[in-house]
Amino acid sequence: MPATPVQIRLDPQGRGARIRRAAPNPRGGLDALWLIDADPLAPAPAELLTATPDDMPGARRPVARRLRLLHVNDLHNHLADLPEGPQRMAEIAGHVARARAEAAPDEAVLFLSAGDDHTGSIFDELLGWGAEDFTLDPGYRALSAAGCDAAAIGNHEFDRGAAQLVRGIVADADFPVLSANVHGSAHLVPGQHFHAAALAEAKGLRIAIIGLTTRVETRVGQPSDPTLAVASPVEVLAKLLPLVAPLADVVVILSHCGYGGGNHASGKAVVARDIGEADFALADTAAGLVDVPCVIVGAHTHTRLNETGVEAQNLRRGILIAQAEANGRFLGEITLTPGAPPEARLIALGQGGGDAAFARAHLAPMIALVRERMEQPVGHAPDDGLDWNATRDSRYRGECALANYMNDALVAELADLPGGAPDLALLNGGSILAGVARGNVTFGQWFDVMPYSDEVFILTATGTQIAEILRSNARRLLRPDETGIDTAGFIARGFLHTSSGLRYRIDTGAAAAKATPEEIALFGQPVAKVADRPFRIAMTTYLALGSFGERWNGLPIAGGVEGDLPGYDLRALPSQNSGLVYREVLVRHIRANPEIAARPDGRLRITGG
Repeated sequence: MPATPVQIRLDPQGRGARIRRAAPNPRGGLDALWLIDADPLAPAPAELLTATPDDMPGARRPVARRLRLLHVNDLHNHLADLPEGPQRMAEIAGHVARARAEAAPDEAVLFLSAGDDHTGSIFDELLGWGAEDFTLDPGYRALSAAGCDAAAIGNHEFDRGAAQLVRGIVADADFPVLSANVHGSAHLVPGQHFHAAALAEAKGLRIAIIGLTTRVETRVGQPSDPTLAVASPVEVLAKLLPLVAPLADVVVILSHCGYGGGNHASGKAVVARDIGEADFALADTAAGLVDVPCVIVGAHTHTRLNETGVEAQNLRRGILIAQAEANGRFLGEITLTPGAPPEARLIALGQGGGDAAFARAHLAPMIALVRERMEQPVGHAPDDGLDWNATRDSRYRGECALANYMNDALVAELADLPGGAPDLALLNGGSILAGVARGNVTFGQWFDVMPYSDEVFILTATGTQIAEILRSNARRLLRPDETGIDTAGFIARGFLHTSSGLRYRIDTGAAAAKATPEEIALFGQPVAKVADRPFRIAMTTYLALGSFGERWNGLPIAGGVEGDLPGYDLRALPSQNSGLVYREVLVRHIRANPEIAARPDGRLRITGG
């Protein structure tokens, strides 16, 4: 480390990187913290800005020779398994507290999150959708209390909009929230709400922490924040790493970009999904720019890495890539010791126990807030026709009764929508995450079916355009000869289901490229007779924005479909955001029509296989 004031490069236009001292999380493991802000669009740095000695004293005597990193990723607000299951955040907090209490005098312990701390559990209801219904940010509040030292911004942090993310950061994040490649938001202000990187000091050891966010599945271009954008994580890392690495003894890249690169299958993806620039490319870039130990703490793909020790394929050009699956199933642990190879393992969670005092103080109040809503009855399923056994396979292979129900309910409930009711609805099978078991159905059970934070968009398409959409859809079908695929997992093809006004047949042909939609009828009329008629189509935010890795954005269809077949670009169609929350619309419909039941009715038939 230099014994002189630290120099941070700055480009001639005044953009570039700045550094300032900040207060670390009082429950965390840091003795000092500096925040680094950098413009991801700035050209290569050319000039120098010297930080004052008070900002960053150069002289120090490191006590720690060993660094232990405890890490989570993709928690998705799975803080506790309700109603009476394991208290996962209490288990995490207990492990972190014990690790810090038992640390040797020369060992520093940090606790980090690699992002997607939001979206996926009933606790999301506390976030609300605006200032009027924001209660608290459960993920950030729990992480703060558990002693988190820094967290990356994941793509799902933007699901309820950047303005709502800002409310959560301001109210509940006692740690720095990091992303070096997010920019342009009208609400999320760099240097105020989030930062490109942080320099942490623990027992004299300095750790540079850089946050990166996937550009493939982040919701950009929404009306509420039209200029929000995500720059190339590889290009940004190549600019930033030479600035921060000389300041540190260790570099940690909090990568919410995914394990692998390009089209890659791991974690929740049963077959290859598009993840773009991800951890492999980041490791290759970093390897040529650092001469201190460097690790990638990954996320986004829900991949279980290094469960019982470092796996050879995860040590890329000397840089360890780690990830702890998702949803609080594991706590990751990395140990770095000078002169020794990195160590890593996963600690299984969900076994019960945990820090009881933490659970009482920090989880119990949040559980009390959501329990009443979770247990509210909303409807009744008279039979097993919509349960998971009936749903898991059909959502990718053909007509799906639960998708039929959801699409038809959406159209019916929006019959009086200002600006015009939708004629049709479309839903991708991957948006259905659970079935509806026979018996009374609570809000919490329905939430499990559709946990994503989506609003209702209305797109307009002619009969001809609908036929083109169905042609792309026919190619996305999980074909009859594709056997041995676990349909309980995520298959990133974006196969669509329709409401009852649209009926057709798919001829699977000899290969995906030969699959065609036949006998297309819109409200009983052959599509040729309504070729020029515009139809209003209701769908989720996810679909309207091109469904990212599921490729309703003009890019070749992913998910293992051969032939680089171009996907239809739904983003090209005229659209408007209704402002309605998709799940809330369906819950309203169920409350008014309590019987939750549907059957395949022949709106989609499969032949040729």
